Amino acid sequence: METRLLKKNQQPPMELLLTADPSEQLVKEYLDRGQCYTAEIENHTAGVYVLLETNDDTIELINIAVDEQYQGGGIGKALVKDAIQKSAGMGYKKIEVGTGNSSIGQLALYQKCGFRISDIDKDFFIRNYEEDIFENGIHCRDMIRLSQIL
Repeated sequence: METRLLKKNQQPPMELLLTADPSEQLVKEYLDRGQCYTAEIENHTAGVYVLLETNDDTIELINIAVDEQYQGGGIGKALVKDAIQKSAGMGYKKIEVGTGNSSIGQLALYQKCGFRISDIDKDFFIRNYEEDIFENGIHCRDMIRLSQIL
């Protein structure tokens, strides 16, 4: 697997990004401000993530998605580790990530990669999304914020 930074004139894999964040408007907004990386396997986009600077010392992993045919093979963990490594290499001191309270697998993944829960943004998904989100039989209401010192 090889990751590469998309140039501003290259089209990001929107369909894949929307599997991690159902709001096309929000995805487009943070793509305009962030850096989009794709993971390629045999000329196929296996995964994607977006990094967005929040201040001079902090960057956020704002979207991470793995194509369904590659899920369960360690691609997600490799992408998170790649994002951490690239962020440290760019000189950031901290990396953050947020996920829904119902995203059990993602919460486990981020903690396995060294992130710790740092905050909860109550009712984030209620305030920012028009339709209710349900995942794992749980109403997604709160944004669980996690961070890691680089």
